[in-house]
Amino acid sequence: MNSSPDPLLPRRASVEVLRAEAEEELASLKLERLRAGEDPWDFMEELPSIDELVVFTLRAEHIEADGGLRPTHARNQRLLHIIARQYPDLAPAVQGMLGSENTHRRWDSVVREI
Repeated sequence: MNSSPDPLLPRRASVEVLRAEAEEELASLKLERLRAGEDPWDFMEELPSIDELVVFTLRAEHIEADGGLRPTHARNQRLLHIIARQYPDLAPAVQGMLGSENTHRRWDSVVREI
C-alpha cells in the first residue's frame, strides 16, 4: 500500500510505464523539431532526459489538479521532493532539478526564450 504525502499528487503508475510514455513524448518532440527544419546539433542538448520528462509530467499533473496555478518556487521545490519520495528511481533527475529557477519546458520551441 502506497500512501501519498500530498493528496493532490497521488501515485499514478509505475516508473516503467511513465518512462515508456516519456520516451514516446521525447521522440515526438525530436520529430517536431526536425520537421521544423532545426538542426539536431542545435537542440539535442536542450531536450530533457526521459526521467526529467517524467518528473515534468508528474509536476504538470499536480499543477492541473491544483487548479492550473503555477506553483511558487517553494511549492515547486516541495513538489519535486514529494515526487522523489514517491518514485525513488526518479530521485537523481529530481536532484538535478532542485534549486533550478527555470524548470518550465525549456526545450519547447513555443516556450523557449529567444
